[in-house]
Amino acid sequence: MLGTTILLALREIRRHILRSILTTLGIIIGVAAVVTMVTLGNGVTASVQEEISSLGASNFIVFPVRTTRGTIRPFDEDDVRAVEQQIAGVKLAAGSVGASTTAFNNGQDWDTRVQGVNNAFFEAQSIDIEDGRAFSTDEEAGGKNVCLLGTKVREAIFLPTVSPVGSQMRLGDVSCQVIGLVEERGQGGGGSDDDDTVYMPLKTVQRRFRGNDNLDYFVVKYDAAYAAPVIQDSLVGLLRERRLLQGEEPNDFNVIDTAQVNQALGAATGALTAMVAVIASISLLVGGIGIMNIMLVSVTERTREIGIRLAIGALAREVRLQFLTEAVVLCALGGLAGIALAFVASFGLASAIDVPFVFDPVINIVSFMFAASMGIVFGYYPASRASKLDPIDALRHE
Repeated sequence: MLGTTILLALREIRRHILRSILTTLGIIIGVAAVVTMVTLGNGVTASVQEEISSLGASNFIVFPVRTTRGTIRPFDEDDVRAVEQQIAGVKLAAGSVGASTTAFNNGQDWDTRVQGVNNAFFEAQSIDIEDGRAFSTDEEAGGKNVCLLGTKVREAIFLPTVSPVGSQMRLGDVSCQVIGLVEERGQGGGGSDDDDTVYMPLKTVQRRFRGNDNLDYFVVKYDAAYAAPVIQDSLVGLLRERRLLQGEEPNDFNVIDTAQVNQALGAATGALTAMVAVIASISLLVGGIGIMNIMLVSVTERTREIGIRLAIGALAREVRLQFLTEAVVLCALGGLAGIALAFVASFGLASAIDVPFVFDPVINIVSFMFAASMGIVFGYYPASRASKLDPIDALRHE
């Protein structure tokens, strides 16, 4: 019985194909909008989490800020060592300093950024070496002229067919030997591009590019088994003591917990995605009203057909099932079309705004089921109205 009813519904939809397409436009647009917004929201969330993860998991980023007197008091290596040695739960701490420069090799030049770090910094920020090696202990301690390249720097000034490891290049007036290549990472902290970076020993950059022992910021990697707020309070207290900050005097530094930032941004993007999806789902309600309207028109057009069926023995519930099935099939077809449209739209938009395409089967299935249920909700009244027609009055209908 159900199979025959579905075939009858498909036949009626095919008989009025243009009207059926126009009727389901609201369902198609609503489903497409909801699925597209959720898919793009998932992609944006994944992109943000990837950028935050480039700062390292379970990390604090500590950097000086301008005081009320308009000055900035930089950190130095003694501050980093004190944090690493005096605070329980801290696994390691590593400073960093950077400068803009121009990289030269084989007649090619490229404006880039040189960043002074040590191997502990690589570990703290989960920077992996694709080829070559990290700095040796002597290279770190002596501030040797060796470097590791980000992918963009390598592509800009080296031949793609030859590994630059072991080659000599120049950063401004400083010559250095390439000892390694860093894996592609994308955007890093502070909006910098980690792939457009040349890494050198911390002391080398301080001496040859900056002319002082100051640090731009330092990274603190802590044990996830410890409570992050407790470690952060200890960190703030130690730095205030070392920087001689008294009483209510405000901190002249900031501490950012990358785990908290990740959670906050994930929650914010999730809430924004949900809000946009709710707004987009209004189209589904509009589409449902359109379904009810066209089904009422269909009942009116097929009044004599209904009268004949009732007159020859069809039950009222069978007539109701026929029209209800027709409404559900119409909405289900609209849902499938909307999902197909959303797949194409979300894939294209994800590429356009440079975020990953994250296919979520749950939202697709839920959207389809919701669209099909709209047929039950908005198709029940027209179906019920058809089943209650009097056979004699229906046969007299012109």
